[in-house]
Amino acid sequence: MVVRAALWMAMSLWLLAGCADAAQPLRVDPAKPFDVATLPPISLPRDDAPHDNLTEWWYVTGHLQTEEGHPLGFEFVVFESMREGAPTGYAAHFAITDIGQGEFTYAERTATGPSGPPPAELNLCVSEWSIRRIPGGFSIVASLPEAALQLELLPTKPAVLHNETGVLDFSPFGWSYYYSYPRVDARGVWLKEGLTRPVQGTAWIDHQWGDFISVGTGGWDWFSVQLADGRDFTASVVRDDADNIVMQYGTLVDEVGAPRHLTAREFSIQPTEAWSSPHTGATYPSGWRIEIPGEALRMNVQPFLKDQELDTRASTGVVYWEGAVEVTDQAQRIGHGYVELTGYAPVSQLPPATNTVAPGGSC
Repeated sequence: MVVRAALWMAMSLWLLAGCADAAQPLRVDPAKPFDVATLPPISLPRDDAPHDNLTEWWYVTGHLQTEEGHPLGFEFVVFESMREGAPTGYAAHFAITDIGQGEFTYAERTATGPSGPPPAELNLCVSEWSIRRIPGGFSIVASLPEAALQLELLPTKPAVLHNETGVLDFSPFGWSYYYSYPRVDARGVWLKEGLTRPVQGTAWIDHQWGDFISVGTGGWDWFSVQLADGRDFTASVVRDDADNIVMQYGTLVDEVGAPRHLTAREFSIQPTEAWSSPHTGATYPSGWRIEIPGEALRMNVQPFLKDQELDTRASTGVVYWEGAVEVTDQAQRIGHGYVELTGYAPVSQLPPATNTVAPGGSC
């Protein structure tokens, strides 16, 4: 969790390069020297809006059901990269896991916006996909060639500030703010095959921004879990270039929204299976055992579908796995969640990407 943003920085550099004039070299602005102790505290909902910083993203995952009980998972993310004197660059990814049909589909888009100060309200569009602030929450609109999703997202728990204050110090590589809405009521419509189906469920929203740069390669495993008893859990396992674990950090949120920040000694995550992609040849973990002894909590985490890999080299320069998962204990379902896996498909070792993305418009 703590290093996830710094690694995503590589994506923003790719995005800016793709949006820039090919005849002009891309300037990589360094992280700005800053004493994080002087940063003002996060203020919501004001800070849901974009900021005047190098890197920012809004990340939404969730589980939905139709009125007939047909289950879906979804991922929607918008990245924003700002550099002095250059247009603002945007990229977005959208994926639907049709659990009922056993199908996974995704798409990616890019856009450029005007340079200058950010808007005072969250109202971002990337080629007709959007995320907006609405009274009491958010709305998202995104589409695939064969389906679309329109949702209202209303948090039912307060935001959780990571690292207790919501400020992460990457010195000397920069700093960022980071918070999550771990339990969000999701309602809207799913459009597919000419039919409009009402859907509802729960979502998870992450928001991070700051002035930071990439501190290396490697990768991470990120988990978000929503339990049937009302608790929520998130964790990250961060690896270096040699695949050694360099950081493990988690947060358990109780039924009313109070967080407990967990050190690496307070919980364990063990992969139980593996899956090899027929698209890239990359091998990913594909099942996990998570234990938090101090809470007497045991979770078996399994993907609903093995193949939930996204090749987003055309928009952000990476290949990663992001998928809907089921959470059980002693063969009883106790929740669901999302898992993100990066660093398992180094792009330097893959054949050239064949897909392209034409930049579109922004709001």
